[in-house]
Amino acid sequence: MAAILLGSGLLLGFACALGLAVGSFLNVVIHRVPRGESVVRPGSRCPRCETPIAGYDNVPVLSYLWLRGRCRHCGSRISWRYPAFELATGALFAAIAWRYGPTLEALLFMGFGAALVAAAAIDFEHQIIPDEISLGGLAAGLLLLPGLAWLAGGSPLAALGEALLGALLGGGSLWAVGFAHARISAALGRSFEHWPGEGEALPRPGSLDYWTWFPGLGFGDVKLLAMIGVWLGVVGVVQTILAAALAGLALGLGWVVVRRRFDAPFGFAPAIALGALLVVLFPGPWLR
Repeated sequence: MAAILLGSGLLLGFACALGLAVGSFLNVVIHRVPRGESVVRPGSRCPRCETPIAGYDNVPVLSYLWLRGRCRHCGSRISWRYPAFELATGALFAAIAWRYGPTLEALLFMGFGAALVAAAAIDFEHQIIPDEISLGGLAAGLLLLPGLAWLAGGSPLAALGEALLGALLGGGSLWAVGFAHARISAALGRSFEHWPGEGEALPRPGSLDYWTWFPGLGFGDVKLLAMIGVWLGVVGVVQTILAAALAGLALGLGWVVVRRRFDAPFGFAPAIALGALLVVLFPGPWLR
């Protein structure tokens, strides 16, 4: 029993440490990708004085505490979000390790979870979901999950088919809702702040915008849910949609209270990501 507890503790500790390191990298992704900057070069630096950050000042969480949340060189305050994302990713990785054990499946779901954290954070701040995350995660799932099924003694073709059906159901269902809402709004003569836009005509069927530009729904959400469908399959993505609807309601009401207005922009990716992570951590027997 002691050996089992020790082994479990080491596994969770290793997963948490890995998550802290990945969370530090996610901070770079969240800051740079929306700005079209490389996540590799230049290295980490203070956003105020642009002094490169030494390795001993870039240790997840600990450096922030040691420096009391300030840059060593210029003294400017460092946002609390940096250690927060590191801790959140560390806790997420530990939870995935606890749920799936020392398996390849756990490692893949850690990567999937990291992508969801980045997508949620970027959408919350910028109301966009970069294709590098959604479409990149979709492609990764289509490549990796059939291989995982083969290693487990299953059928790679069946796994690929399940992933494709999940993507179609996830992305397709959200697209259908957005498309129907746009067409009904156009028929009723409704307009929104950013749809169609001041001085702009409504998109026509012959344009791509007619099929992908909807009021109140970014097409990035559609692609993100398609990615989730690849990773979680048909039933998993349905569960995600239901959980995301409840999470979106709760987060939306909280955002109204914080902003004290009902029309404040609010990205849906945080709710989608939360719903998907709940399915990963509390799956039914049907989930891969």
